[in-house]
Amino acid sequence: MHDIQQQLEEKRAKARLGGGEKRIAAQHAKGKLTARERLELLFDEGTFEEWDMFVEHRCVDFGMADNKIPGDGVVTGYGMINGRLAFSFSQDFTVFGGALSESHAEKICKVMDQAMKVGAPVIGLNDSGGARIQEGVASLGGYADVFQRNVMASGVIPQISMIMGPCAGGAVYSPAMTDFIFMVKDSSYMFVTGPEVVKTVTHEEVTAEELGGAATHTAKSGVADLAFDNDVEAILMLRRFFNYLPLNNREKAPCRPGFNGGDPAGRLDYSLDTLVPDNANKPYDMKELLLKVVDDGDFFELQPEYARNIITGFARMEGQTVGIVANQPLVLAGCLDIKSSIKAARFVRFCDAFNIPVITFVDVPGFMPGTSQEYGGIIKHGAKLLYAYAECTVPKVTVITRKAYGGAYDVMSSKHLRGDVNFAWPNAEIAVMGAKGAVEIIFREDKGDPAKLAAKEAEYKARFANPFVAGARGFIDDVIQPHETRKRICRSLAMLKDKKLENPWRKHGNVPL
Repeated sequence: MHDIQQQLEEKRAKARLGGGEKRIAAQHAKGKLTARERLELLFDEGTFEEWDMFVEHRCVDFGMADNKIPGDGVVTGYGMINGRLAFSFSQDFTVFGGALSESHAEKICKVMDQAMKVGAPVIGLNDSGGARIQEGVASLGGYADVFQRNVMASGVIPQISMIMGPCAGGAVYSPAMTDFIFMVKDSSYMFVTGPEVVKTVTHEEVTAEELGGAATHTAKSGVADLAFDNDVEAILMLRRFFNYLPLNNREKAPCRPGFNGGDPAGRLDYSLDTLVPDNANKPYDMKELLLKVVDDGDFFELQPEYARNIITGFARMEGQTVGIVANQPLVLAGCLDIKSSIKAARFVRFCDAFNIPVITFVDVPGFMPGTSQEYGGIIKHGAKLLYAYAECTVPKVTVITRKAYGGAYDVMSSKHLRGDVNFAWPNAEIAVMGAKGAVEIIFREDKGDPAKLAAKEAEYKARFANPFVAGARGFIDDVIQPHETRKRICRSLAMLKDKKLENPWRKHGNVPL
């Protein structure tokens, strides 16, 4: 018995050492934590239960039979994050560069399968050089096994990817199918083909950072949601983010009232009465409104550097998680374009899948005009956001703060797309288009008479530059004072908490991809 215990401890010590002291030192020298150190930070102290510590690869080619390390380059298991269950796998770059083997993939698949059975999120900490070349097609098969589980888990349990080192080739497609991707600045990158292949094929000279670094994917491609300065900040922010999410699609997100019993639902903020400028062409910062309306001014924004003309993120109202979508007048006047439509559509669909109410703040002059948008497929991409809102069955509360013009009015969670409660501020303008453009079309024969056109424009404004025409048809439930926005939203959400709405049975819809 004593021999077996000693053998067990030796194996455990070897597994914990990973690729050895020298490789661990190299990992630290790059400013990166080891796979196990990351898990220690991620999970509540003493709660992580490791699985498959003794698994080894089965490869015998290229001298691999004599080169085996327990755990095979990935640490897997489950534990508690802020007292709630989560599963995780953390790739160990000190062991074969974190390269994925058949056994490595089986370990990941095992925790994903278990997470599906018990209904808990999966968090992947990615730090891998890619497929293990020595294993050939067996490692590729391992990737495909993981991909299949990503697809089956989509919309069932939240999936989060934290890219904490290299993630290249086939490895990128697993994070791509998860719900959220976070990166670490200067130490993580993602690309399908690396700089050397790019240079050979297209003759472009580009660094790994320029090709697939955190700045590239958070600002240019929109592949990643957020980037953090280092491993410690990334994991602490991941723990904070986890608090907003339900464990699975059959639960509601946790209710977490703020300090001193929470932010009062009836809190009024009179500074909002002067937020929107009198001049309809002047911008204002929509984030100011969001921070003043949500609990404790706490808003977790996603993709802040990408498609900045629309804002998406999580907040709380009376302690309950809500998803927020808002046009940003400071950027492109808040127009909807290809990037913003895709960004918001994906976010709305996540909220719908996981029972998170959606609050929409609208100030949109329309869809972005121009050949680049039309050639890029704005019709199809804009329809993604329309589809997402129309399909969405969770509580939907909409506040029109200023402009809601044209098809963009319809798209932004209008009453016609089954918006539950639709409010407008007193200066809201709901019309097919702005007064100037409308008058120039309707009275085009008077183009040579500026005075007549100005009079018609004033008449059009008096008729449509207010929310009462829409209110008269029931498209707006109420016109509210800006300072009471929080109170009215909280009341609406309380009324909607037991909402039940189901779409017709179907295998799945055909979203305009």
